[in-house]
Amino acid sequence: QVQLVESGGGLVQAGGSLRLSCAASGSISSINAMGWFRQAPGKEREFLAAMSRSGGSTFYADSVKGRFAVSRHTAKDMMLLDMNSLRPEDTAVYYCAASFQYRPYLPRYNYEYTYWGQGTQVTVSS
Repeated sequence: QVQLVESGGGLVQAGGSLRLSCAASGSISSINAMGWFRQAPGKEREFLAAMSRSGGSTFYADSVKGRFAVSRHTAKDMMLLDMNSLRPEDTAVYYCAASFQYRPYLPRYNYEYTYWGQGTQVTVSS
């Protein structure tokens, strides 16, 4: 069992920055990759970024490439998402996810992830 808890969401003005955190607990040794998704009201869950367990490899969706950065906390079992140049269309509930299945690539789809956090709301005002 793996538990994931997102934090750091809130209200930010357009053009601003925000850091989200995903704390992992439980059988974290089973995690091979982690990712970030978001879901706006009435929309499908959207892939944002993925990271290998070590943080050595990352992959980003085109919508956030160059603006968002995913990394592993150096001292804690935590994944970070640094969001810059935020836009109103970034408003959504942001979810952390973890995959235990080994793959030679970073997972990018919902079905490739086993564990999910409860989500944290990010609202970007214009």
